[in-house]
Amino acid sequence: MRIIDSIPHESMTISIFHMNDKYMVKFEAGPMEQIFKFSVEDIKNVDNLKSKINAEFIETTRKRFNEMFIQIRDIF
Repeated sequence: MRIIDSIPHESMTISIFHMNDKYMVKFEAGPMEQIFKFSVEDIKNVDNLKSKINAEFIETTRKRFNEMFIQIRDIF
């Protein structure tokens, strides 16, 4: 697996990886991470993938991180 690109964001690290026939987009926020996998066959190229990871996709992912944080916080 190798990192091939990234998407700038003020509160998350967003990295794009390539491995075998998949692109993986990894979002990191604090101790949590979310990874989305996409078939190279479906996406075709990195620019197309980056266009799919739009503001709405990122905002939905950020909200999920907030839910994850609350779930972790409630354990303690």
